[in-house]
Amino acid sequence: MHASTGSAAHPESRPRAMFLLALGSVGVVYGDIGTSPLYAFREALRPVSGDGLVREEVIGLISLMIWTLTIIVTLKYVLFLLRADNHGEGGTLSLLALLMKTAGKHAPILFFMGAAGAALFIGDAMITPALSVLSAVEGLTLVTPAFGDYVVPISVVILVLLFAVQSLGTAAVSKFFGPITAIWFIVLGLGGITHISDDLGILAAFNPYYAVHFMATEGYLGLVVLGAVFLTVTGAEALYADLGHFGRRPIQWAWFCLVFPALTLNYLGQGALVLARPETVSNPFFLMFPKWALLPVVILATAATIIASQAVITGAFSLTRQAIHLGFLPRMEIFHTSETQTGQIYLPAVNTVLLLGVMLLVFLFGSSESLATAYGISVTGAMVVTTVLAFEFLRARWHWKPLTAAMVLLPLFLLELTFLGANLLKIHDGGYVPVAIAAGVVVIMWTWTRGTRILRDKTRRIEVPMSAFVKSLEKHSTHSPVQVPGTAIFLTSDPDFAPAALLHNIKHNHVLHEQNFVLTITTANKPRVAPADRFTVERISERFSRIEMRFGFMETQNVSQALGVMRKAGHKFDIMSTSFYLGRRKLVPDAQSGMPMWQDRLFIALADLATDPSDYFRLPTNRVVELGSHVVI
Repeated sequence: MHASTGSAAHPESRPRAMFLLALGSVGVVYGDIGTSPLYAFREALRPVSGDGLVREEVIGLISLMIWTLTIIVTLKYVLFLLRADNHGEGGTLSLLALLMKTAGKHAPILFFMGAAGAALFIGDAMITPALSVLSAVEGLTLVTPAFGDYVVPISVVILVLLFAVQSLGTAAVSKFFGPITAIWFIVLGLGGITHISDDLGILAAFNPYYAVHFMATEGYLGLVVLGAVFLTVTGAEALYADLGHFGRRPIQWAWFCLVFPALTLNYLGQGALVLARPETVSNPFFLMFPKWALLPVVILATAATIIASQAVITGAFSLTRQAIHLGFLPRMEIFHTSETQTGQIYLPAVNTVLLLGVMLLVFLFGSSESLATAYGISVTGAMVVTTVLAFEFLRARWHWKPLTAAMVLLPLFLLELTFLGANLLKIHDGGYVPVAIAAGVVVIMWTWTRGTRILRDKTRRIEVPMSAFVKSLEKHSTHSPVQVPGTAIFLTSDPDFAPAALLHNIKHNHVLHEQNFVLTITTANKPRVAPADRFTVERISERFSRIEMRFGFMETQNVSQALGVMRKAGHKFDIMSTSFYLGRRKLVPDAQSGMPMWQDRLFIALADLATDPSDYFRLPTNRVVELGSHVVI
């Protein structure tokens, strides 16, 4: 469910509009964090319940969970990071795009941090559907143990169906996300509040003393437990990433009025239940509900986990599009599934990779208990990255003194590092999975950006400066190529040099069109570009002009549509008598290129997998001419 982008664009002052946006954010923004009660407290109890539960341990765990939600989600994300926006858009790459404007010598470090944050989010997008759906379906075993052998098959069917419907778009179902998830949070709150009276002593968890005391007395075991405690804030990154979809105030209102109270009440209720009935430690969430309510709660939980999975899948699509436009990844096919909402997109390649990754995780781990050990690393790692980027944001954009910014963020940074360290203890129990996924994505991003830079530098050495090329044509007019009617548009990444397709066309076809445009497409460091700023045209000579088209990193780079805007602005040319010339490069690996041979081959493989430029830039297919050349890299 997407509203217009940019917080300023939201009619937040109108109560009904505010309510609808807040309700929409409940489904999309908070779907992931809303499924944490299914498994977070159960997994946190597991390490300390082996030798019997002590009352102070249960209260200390609930205190840790409540204060983790308060410090990390409420203070860091809801109250601070939602204000650190890039023209109304949030998320790691959106923040990185903003910071790269003034990065200077810090640019390589910021790039690595941004790539790592994006890669960890992709890992999260694989683990969340597998863990959430497994944990919900496992509730069926409490309805009847006969379902025990069918948990994995049922989960697989649900997940395959979920990924299969992605191509249809989320417009039809997203309108139900908010209400269903709102009902889920109400059930969470009611389930918790009915059990708090089982042992009112659980209310002591509001005192942070018990959280500190737990960590001080448990030692190494406390660190192990911290990894599970962090499961309470999985999905917090979605708060920031979905800022542009709903605006700051609706997301904040949804958190304070519904989500935070419901989560707090549920964790308190689970804690009181375990204090009163220690035998419920095996699955305190589902055992909160009476027998007659179990099946409806399992069904509602499954719906909530599907919505949570949908939210991270959609987030992965959006993040990948940003990465492509920022030059971190090769071009991929992007389909819009809504005629009105630009945020609703579908990337077949990403959908396939996510499905394969999720299936692998389900079969590899087989249960939510096993998979939960792998979960925390990707989430904590992404949060540490965001905090580092937030420091640079305070320094570069809000002009805080470095010492002041450090004093504000250092306690939070140390807390998140502690959580990361606690999760890294589980690396041998499955924690290596998100690390391996993130490392693979970082290597791909690094290889693509490094390879494209080397390729650009190599081709520049043999290219002819555009100004010199035009002068030579005018100087040797008697030997100039035959002029033919119509318009030719040559796409290039560097407008200062004559495109290879232009040179090949003259060399082999010996013709030149009446009008020739050298077109460069650039991605602005902001989500969207106003139509008035979409293009600039620079006249080079009577027959040659340069066009620079600018798109935001959240926009589809539709060249045909932008050319229509140009015509309306008074630039006269007939699109049906216009030919588009693209240079097609055949890349040949070279050990002396500056990259190792394995990285050369990886870059060439990525280039081969990239979507055809004519499709990606939405060029009229019957007007495109491709001219090829070999380039050693």
